[in-house]
Amino acid sequence: MSNDYSSPVLIKHKFLTPGVFVLIVLAVNGLVFLMGRFFFGLGAVTHLNNQYPWGLWIGVDVAAGVALAAGGFTTAALGHVWHKEEYHLIVRPALLTAMLGYTFVAFGVFVDIGRWYFIWHPLIMWNGTSALFEVGICVMIYLTVLYIEFLPIVTERFIGNVNLPGFLSRMNKPVDRLLRVLDRGLSKTMFIFIIAGIVLSTLHQSSLGTLMIVAGYKMHPLWQTPVLPLLFLLSAIAVGFPMVIFESILASRSFGLKPEMHILSKLGSMIAPLLGVYLAFKIGDMFIRKTFVYLSEVNTASVMFTIEVLLGVIIPLRMFLSPKVLKSPGLLFTAASLVVLGVLINRINNFIVAYSPPYSLHSYFPAFGEFSVTIGLIAILILLYRVIVMNFPVISLPGKQKAAQTKYTIKGTK
Repeated sequence: MSNDYSSPVLIKHKFLTPGVFVLIVLAVNGLVFLMGRFFFGLGAVTHLNNQYPWGLWIGVDVAAGVALAAGGFTTAALGHVWHKEEYHLIVRPALLTAMLGYTFVAFGVFVDIGRWYFIWHPLIMWNGTSALFEVGICVMIYLTVLYIEFLPIVTERFIGNVNLPGFLSRMNKPVDRLLRVLDRGLSKTMFIFIIAGIVLSTLHQSSLGTLMIVAGYKMHPLWQTPVLPLLFLLSAIAVGFPMVIFESILASRSFGLKPEMHILSKLGSMIAPLLGVYLAFKIGDMFIRKTFVYLSEVNTASVMFTIEVLLGVIIPLRMFLSPKVLKSPGLLFTAASLVVLGVLINRINNFIVAYSPPYSLHSYFPAFGEFSVTIGLIAILILLYRVIVMNFPVISLPGKQKAAQTKYTIKGTK
């Protein structure tokens, strides 16, 4: 780690800003429609039906959410498996983004299930031949692993700072001792959870592709391919570092901090080869199956496929090969944003655009309520990120700003 940066600290910054107020409004709007979904059913706020049993909430909230949370396992592999010590600076923010992202994914599944109160069934009703079962189990286990990986940040935050009020004060020393025991135990076993997290991520990232293979002829040939699980995995790996860059620069701007360009530029230099491998497999598969003929037709599928590959892969690939882009926060953020957008469009294409059931009377387009819930959940995710980094040691600051760290009690008062 660079000597210019301190250990992770609490961010001392004003919480309520005009942007935060906008996020709160979006979150409340989403929660209103969410209540409508639970009280009156899916049909009250969505355009889902028997022909289109899933839509925006699965395509974006789940499939795209899983892919865009890949920064957690890619940075964990970089920092802990390959022992690139200089990247430890970004491991905690990436871990937090992944933890919140997978929480968002799990809640998205909960919202989308018709009988949401049966979401616990996969825990006891196993179906080993189901791709969706494998995805569900892996996501549940990996989400648990992410919370365990976050526990050392919690223990670091409260060890020596436990100050419970009133009659609970007698519990200060026992709680502190418990935190210290937990911290020591985690320090000796964390490598198990890190390895488990990386393995689980590779499993369910690819299994989401397997899920769409099951759709068979219902998917457009531009996306329906036997190597779809591999393409899903490669795209998730390729978007891991861009998502870290995207999140890091946004957080820096939001809190008035200097971007960690000495780390982000190095990350950026690794992205072009990853995008190149993904593009080679995607284009190679297209020529092997000769599905390029469908690009000669001007329709929604061909246009969306072109946008996905050109805007989300080819243009950022060229940008990440430029030293000028790697040295500029603005250009680096733009390139990373394009990759994030490309993977988002890819998941929308696979789960929504490419999916065309037989005998459907009309095409699917999300209802206003579906957009509201998705945008509202994203707003809540951003607000939670802001709350956590202001109250837990997640982000590292330049050494001269180390004084910004503030001691808090477990109650949350200064």
